[in-house]
Amino acid sequence: MITNNSRWCRSPAAKPDCGGGSDIVIALVVAVAQNGVIGRGGKLPWRLASDLKLFRRLTMGKPIVMGRRTWQSLPKSPLDGRDNIVVSRDPNFTAKGAYLVTDCAAALVLGRRLASERGVGEVAVIGGAALYEEVLTHAQRIYWTSVHGCPEGDTKFPEFDLRGWGTVSEEPIPKGPKDEFEATLKVLERLPDGLIKRPQFGPNDPVTARDS
Repeated sequence: MITNNSRWCRSPAAKPDCGGGSDIVIALVVAVAQNGVIGRGGKLPWRLASDLKLFRRLTMGKPIVMGRRTWQSLPKSPLDGRDNIVVSRDPNFTAKGAYLVTDCAAALVLGRRLASERGVGEVAVIGGAALYEEVLTHAQRIYWTSVHGCPEGDTKFPEFDLRGWGTVSEEPIPKGPKDEFEATLKVLERLPDGLIKRPQFGPNDPVTARDS
């Protein structure tokens, strides 16, 4: 059903034809400061033009899943070149140019279906904190931009156990003329069941994600 240029998809149980693409990877895309902060007042707590370019590269062509507040914080919506999927429990909420779903499960099923139709291998979950926490148990990959700074903020990335994850690559992000901080992109992948490995994180990573 299309309402006010928003496309609604009900839960998988109510609308089975939203399914498909179970081999598609669910990936989180997030930038996190050393103190665990990811947001302030509904906005990014830093000025990092280099990370914005990286975000575009990581998500372009893929379905992206976000919460209502993340959608509302976008300077321009929908994000071009990507299927925008917004999770909102408000039946009166509209998001022009985006798919609207009522829960996380429906968002992931729809995202995988769209990814399969587009011939891409990932669905990118881009926030906010509550959605990250809900999707963590389903994610197979995390694009973790570690911001080398401690800005003030009111939103932090949820705590999780890194022992089940391994770092498969790292990419330095030098401080450019429009950046407040240096950063490092770490790509984490979930390890096979039963394989436990100490996380390969260092002093520039948030204590909220360290193995205790």
